[in-house]
Amino acid sequence: MTNLHRKGLVLEIPVSQNPNSTLNEGTFIGSSVYNWLFECHGFLHNAILIVASLAFVLYLAFKAKKSFGKLSNGRSSIMIAYYGILWLVSLLNLAWSCLQAWECTPGKELVWNILSLFTTSGMLFLEVSLIAFLLQGNYVGGLEDLTRPFGLSALIVGLDILLKALYLFGFGIPLFIDSSEHSHHMKWSLWAIHRLVLTAIYGLILFMYHSKWRERLPARPAFYKYIVIMFILNALSLFASALTGHGTGFGYWLYSTTIVCYHAFYLPLLYVTFLADFFQEEDLHLESVYYSEMKDAGFFDDDWD
Repeated sequence: MTNLHRKGLVLEIPVSQNPNSTLNEGTFIGSSVYNWLFECHGFLHNAILIVASLAFVLYLAFKAKKSFGKLSNGRSSIMIAYYGILWLVSLLNLAWSCLQAWECTPGKELVWNILSLFTTSGMLFLEVSLIAFLLQGNYVGGLEDLTRPFGLSALIVGLDILLKALYLFGFGIPLFIDSSEHSHHMKWSLWAIHRLVLTAIYGLILFMYHSKWRERLPARPAFYKYIVIMFILNALSLFASALTGHGTGFGYWLYSTTIVCYHAFYLPLLYVTFLADFFQEEDLHLESVYYSEMKDAGFFDDDWD
């Protein structure tokens, strides 16, 4: 605030805190929109997250009627639950993507950490359950056999939530508030260990694909591509976490890039790898049933004449 004194008269001239802003009018709506789009990580970061997460939710909505019909016909309660969890996590991820400004807003740290904790835990549950399914190999009866992976995933994710809650509310470490100016060694050590475990698991599965134990894994090219992508992503995130923990600016940029890729593209990748195959198999199964019924009814007897 600048004061001009003349003959006992004080004239106060307000000075904008952000003179380069195009929204100097100071309107509440304009300021909120500006912060939502441009502040906290920047426009490109926020736009990619919002557009990708919104597009996937719209895709799920477009396919919802057909998907519900196939799941109902298949009568697989486990797959219905998995599909429902995917919907829930997708909506949480959309909210997380749209509310990026909360990360940099004073007074929103607690609610942002809680939202991030539930969103990342939901995505981790889907990720771990698919890993557990793959490690069951060819001993499972089909894609619907997810009972044991569900239980194992719930146990692992539950322990993960307890550990992160201890860091957040016990030690006061801002796990989900990232800044290149402050390096929390305990925080980045936790993320490095987290990524190290996932990288090791994906690396083990890749090793199995190229060893004599390959036949123990499901013979699906889509699963192999999924493992390769997740191995690379987690290895990069592990490298970035280690660099950021030592205060390297490039490490922070790389880590932010891996986070954007994970939240923007992981759920579509999971759907294409796992659920899309399930729905396609349902189509083939129904065609086989219809063909058998028509054959039993004698529709193809004339082909042998």
